Amino acid sequence: MGLVVHSARLKEIPPLKYTRYPTDLKDEEWAILEPLIPPPRPGGRPRTTDMREVVNAILYVLRGGIPWRMLPRDFPPWGTVYYYFRLWRITGVWEEMNRVLREKLRGREGRDSTPSACIMDSQSVKTTERGGLEDTMGARK
Repeated sequence: MGLVVHSARLKEIPPLKYTRYPTDLKDEEWAILEPLIPPPRPGGRPRTTDMREVVNAILYVLRGGIPWRMLPRDFPPWGTVYYYFRLWRITGVWEEMNRVLREKLRGREGRDSTPSACIMDSQSVKTTERGGLEDTMGARK
């Protein structure tokens, strides 16, 4: 037997706001990123894929470290998600998103919007006191 729910009772329950996965964007986060998503190209078929779901799927794959083909079925098809990930990487959309988010965060912290310095340590820059290949060739002779 199935569960019978009266329609009058359903009207009393407010719609739930939830995220399916911890990596899903919150409404405030999507409001920042949505204007940075490129519009569909003119001509051809209109876009039918929800871009918020594409971004959620990309974040799910990157944070979880899973293969694209193992994307859960409640996201758009993995090929579509990977297409947008690759397109946005090539066209610089990810760099633009990173720039906007960095500037917002720095502004909120009361700092200048763009960094004025960088920090390098021995793990960032690899150098050697030796002259390279010429110094090792002598021992081989």
